[in-house]
Amino acid sequence: MNGDPSSPAILVFADAQQVAQQVAQMIAEAIRAKPDIVLGLATGATPIGVYSELVRLHRESSLDFSRVRTFNLDEYIGLGPDHPQSYRAFMRQHLFDHVNLGPGRTHLPEGLTSDVAAHAREYEAMIQAAGGIDLQLLGIGDNGHIAFNEPGSLPDSRTRQIELTEATIAANARFFASPAEVPRHAITMGIGTILEARRVILMATGQRKSQAVRRALEGPVDVDSPASQLRRARNVIFALDRAAASQLSSHSIRTD
Repeated sequence: MNGDPSSPAILVFADAQQVAQQVAQMIAEAIRAKPDIVLGLATGATPIGVYSELVRLHRESSLDFSRVRTFNLDEYIGLGPDHPQSYRAFMRQHLFDHVNLGPGRTHLPEGLTSDVAAHAREYEAMIQAAGGIDLQLLGIGDNGHIAFNEPGSLPDSRTRQIELTEATIAANARFFASPAEVPRHAITMGIGTILEARRVILMATGQRKSQAVRRALEGPVDVDSPASQLRRARNVIFALDRAAASQLSSHSIRTD
């Protein structure tokens, strides 16, 4: 955990596009300030706009990724890097193949590893060897999960195998031909790993995420809402659109 806890900064923007643009600017500024930054990256629908904007900044403003190192949050167990629904394939499609970021500088858990527990320990060691994560990008699940840390995940949890809940499987089914094709297990960074990042930006957009956001920011800090554990860390930003922030108390919101 990053020292004594403090309240997350809550930035509310007009819509999902503005959230993506502003978060991309924060990441770009961090890269320019520290060219060898270690980024923690997320997948799913929410960060796609961020990656699109980062690609644009690379092409049009010479944003340099050549010294950046990345660690993704998670990967489905059973999917290899060439599977179209693997998170490696997702990252290549939306970011890696479009910026000057060498393959050896990008890291994701291996979905086809023969020893998940050993690989999870190795992944943790790789993060530590890189000096830890400077800036971690997160989304939030409908049930409050961060990465694939489902409700019940302990605040000191580390990279490990986890069984996905039926709610998460249903939410991710839109990326597969049928719900039956969604893997039931994943390798995920733990909450303890995430809390050690020097800076965290959690993105949430749309009315569907509003209840999870409210529980994370205004409910109890407990294992039922994994995202609520972010209130135990320093230097956390919740970047929300108006819909995702709609259930927050008005005094909690700092509109940007």
